[in-house]
Amino acid sequence: MPLPDPATLPLWLSVTLFAAAGGVIWLTGSRLTVRLDSVAARTGLDRAFLGMLLLGGITALPEVATLISASSLGRPALAVNNLLGAAAINVLLLAIVDGFVGRSAVTGIVAQPSTMMMAATAMIVLVLIAATVTIGDVAIPGIGIGVACALISLICTLCFWMSATHDRRSPWTVDEDGDKRPDTQPTAPVTERSLPRLWLEVAGCGVLIFATGFVLSRLGDGLARQLGLTSAAVGFALMGPATALPELGTIIAALRINRPEMAFGQVLGTNFVSFALLPLGDAVYRGAPIIATLGRFEQLSALLGATLIGIFMVGLLEHRDRTVLRMGIDSVLVILVFIAGAATLIQL
Repeated sequence: MPLPDPATLPLWLSVTLFAAAGGVIWLTGSRLTVRLDSVAARTGLDRAFLGMLLLGGITALPEVATLISASSLGRPALAVNNLLGAAAINVLLLAIVDGFVGRSAVTGIVAQPSTMMMAATAMIVLVLIAATVTIGDVAIPGIGIGVACALISLICTLCFWMSATHDRRSPWTVDEDGDKRPDTQPTAPVTERSLPRLWLEVAGCGVLIFATGFVLSRLGDGLARQLGLTSAAVGFALMGPATALPELGTIIAALRINRPEMAFGQVLGTNFVSFALLPLGDAVYRGAPIIATLGRFEQLSALLGATLIGIFMVGLLEHRDRTVLRMGIDSVLVILVFIAGAATLIQL
């Protein structure tokens, strides 16, 4: 039985369903963080690695669902701008939550070098996307996937590997005196659940997030047509925040239990997973390679995300605890630059 076209629903119902789906994603993301922290405690796995691999991978599922759904519907701008919007908005959410959870600058309590490697490589990926949009893309004969799209996917995979293995290869660490993590910060409660049950709950959260993300993409496309908005604007300003809701839940949960590496790993790891799967959009889109259909809006979106990550990169290198309004100075700058960038995108 075919699904009803969301554009035929009453506007109030579309908005209500969209908000409800977003709420499900947010609550599931919050629960996911606590479960994965328990897995780390039971298995001894590195929390930054778990944040990037599992938190980043699972919370990227709404973006992946939107990428596939929107591309199959012939809306590549909606698909890609959802990814780019989420990349910038995830960093913004980390900055905002910094002001509400704890009293230390979030970049001043991160003690793992891999976090800086993640930030540096995530910037490279976003700048590369802006460059390929400028240059254009051509399809690989007989496959239909763009050359630039495949290159981005390959580089994302390489960057993911470099970040995941960096702590083992790194010749330096942050001194204990430099780790300003407050001893009074709460930690996650110890759960009595068995390890297999924890993994089962993590998998269940992933399935629910992916399914709800698919629903969000359909509803977002319907709202775009009902409101007469462009796919680019809806992808960045509507779908981006909506599919970033699991990230919001996981960021809040990670910082509340004093796991800043998990928060950064999740925010940056989501980018690697999302952009590594760009070829899926090319595979289901009937037309030119997705990259070839994009323009100035997407260029600026990608550069905005890279700039925001760069600001946090400076904060991680400085590793200081100077705060304004209970948040790090770098978090304040991230918020201001995002506002300026969003205003510029509106003009486009």
